[in-house]
Amino acid sequence: MTKKIVLLAAMAAVAVSALKAQNTYTPTAENLESRKEFADMRFGIFLHWGLYSTFAQGEWYMQNAGITFEEYSKAATGFYPSRFNAREWVAAIKASGAGYITITTRHHEGFSMWATKQWDYNIVDATPFKRDIIGELAEECHRQGIRLHLYYSHLDWAREDYPMGRTGTRCGKDPKKADWPKYYRFMNAQLTELLTNYGKIGAIWFDGWWDHDSDPTPFDWQLDEQYALIHRLQPACLVGNNHHMSPNPGEDIQIFERDLPGENKAGFVDQAAEISRLPLETCETMNGMWGYKVQDQNYKTTKQLIHYLVNTAGKGANLLMNIGPQPNGELPATAVQRLKEMGEWMQVYGSTIRATKAGDVPVQEWGATTRRDDKLYVHILNYDRRELYLPLQCKVVKAATFADGKRVGVTKTAEGVVLTLPEVPNGYDYVVELQTK
Repeated sequence: MTKKIVLLAAMAAVAVSALKAQNTYTPTAENLESRKEFADMRFGIFLHWGLYSTFAQGEWYMQNAGITFEEYSKAATGFYPSRFNAREWVAAIKASGAGYITITTRHHEGFSMWATKQWDYNIVDATPFKRDIIGELAEECHRQGIRLHLYYSHLDWAREDYPMGRTGTRCGKDPKKADWPKYYRFMNAQLTELLTNYGKIGAIWFDGWWDHDSDPTPFDWQLDEQYALIHRLQPACLVGNNHHMSPNPGEDIQIFERDLPGENKAGFVDQAAEISRLPLETCETMNGMWGYKVQDQNYKTTKQLIHYLVNTAGKGANLLMNIGPQPNGELPATAVQRLKEMGEWMQVYGSTIRATKAGDVPVQEWGATTRRDDKLYVHILNYDRRELYLPLQCKVVKAATFADGKRVGVTKTAEGVVLTLPEVPNGYDYVVELQTK
């Protein structure tokens, strides 16, 4: 009898494995169109904002300081971002040339930034502010014509029904109270709210899978069912997961944290991960932190930000640049200034970034290339000579500087072309437009 039970169990395991292997995802026509629109935007702004901004120590403060939920949650009674103005936020971001906003609806601390009915630990029920941040931002994004994407944390340091992973171990939770089925229902109910009550959502941006990446046995996040729920509620809504691996079935974009696709300078990417043919997105911070940290004034210069945007586009990816709003509801003044300066640059050169793909020449020390149809844009970022060699196989019909149309000389060689520039490259980005055939 025992052998029979073991055999049946093994057969069941094989059947489940086979079922998962056969589980393929076929995106709808709306979803495919949404992917194209997402890739064409090339530039978005990330907003890490939650209860953690109150402490002004970054979004991981609860974990890093080892504060229990009982003590940490008391901050909600004093969270009153009186200067939050969704119209001003969206206007400043749109003026930067960004096409979409991704905001943290619920980070690892477990606090929800909308009027969720699933738990009263949210900005409407637990704070004196009593305003639905996600609702106001969604309304303004729809009004001003900018896409809204929603970040959602898979892990939770506050709820005891979330099975303990490798983080949140000092936050006062009792691991014995873990109840995955209950927590999974909670997450899906929240996602249903977000995709039902706030109009068209461009993407759901998951984070936290890595919390169980060192478990003795693989943790089943039940992603298939969750992704199916999202696509059922809004077929055009894209799904991304910041798990640092090759994409899973049901994911519509591939995310790279603090790295360009194909690089692993930050050390997050799984060595077996491959760059997929899905739309790609790189997320990076404008200063050092994701959430607001009062000591962190190490903002990247406008030149550095533009170079990062250009190199990301040169890899055929989007740049999602992060800002951590202040506890009073304002975007930091330095961040707003950077948005303004990037917007001024995008007004001139945005067409060499948006709706382009990776150019014929891979990203180099001197810069990057982007392409749209028969136009190849050569972005010269770091170069101090007038002659630039490009290993091109296509024929160059015409070459001129993008900003002012100055003639650029083209000399054909056995392996490519040499551009002779009218002057030594200067400014943030010296762009040459090549008409190719």
